[in-house]
Amino acid sequence: MPPRAFVDSNVLASRTLRDWIFLLRNEVPGMYELWGSLDIVAEAIRVVRRQHPDAGGDITAGLTELLHANLNEVLTRYPAARDFAGSDPDDQHVHAAAVACGASYLITDNPSDFGDPDELPYELYTADDFFCLVDDGAGSHVLEVTRKQAAYWQSRRAEGHTTKPLDVALADAGCSQFAARVTNHLRVLAGPTAVPAGPPRAQRRQQQRRR
Repeated sequence: MPPRAFVDSNVLASRTLRDWIFLLRNEVPGMYELWGSLDIVAEAIRVVRRQHPDAGGDITAGLTELLHANLNEVLTRYPAARDFAGSDPDDQHVHAAAVACGASYLITDNPSDFGDPDELPYELYTADDFFCLVDDGAGSHVLEVTRKQAAYWQSRRAEGHTTKPLDVALADAGCSQFAARVTNHLRVLAGPTAVPAGPPRAQRRQQQRRR
């Protein structure tokens, strides 16, 4: 049975992170399972709704359907965890659900809120670190997902939509390490004659911000 990765709402609420985590799981279905809970789904929907207050109800219905369709399981009932030692009580239900489903990994972008990682029954990963873990174990599959993503967003640009390059969108979503890897995957897809000099553009963008 593949290891279970419980996904926090701060990952699922991001379009960029959500796309990558679902596409990677679908590309390598035996590598890991994605689990969530009704609480996680509700939190992700609430964040997205706040980001788009003027949108119609389709935004809520569509995201609800997407999450249920792409998570392997959505826990509906689970016991409270009395052993939570994290700093944010709002994360207690996340810990409880991850424990209840027997998660091997908890993917969250606020890992410091869950207490001492050595005392937890699962491994804590940010989305950035988890994507790099997948790339370490299945780089050819990450390359294929990169190809599919690049083709999709190129078609969107051809339709007149303004979109960010894949690696820049990842860096802006907090995945600077994985963004650099995707830059390299894009170079491979472009062919050896198209390899530019200098650091990956996501890295260059971060360097510019620090100046």
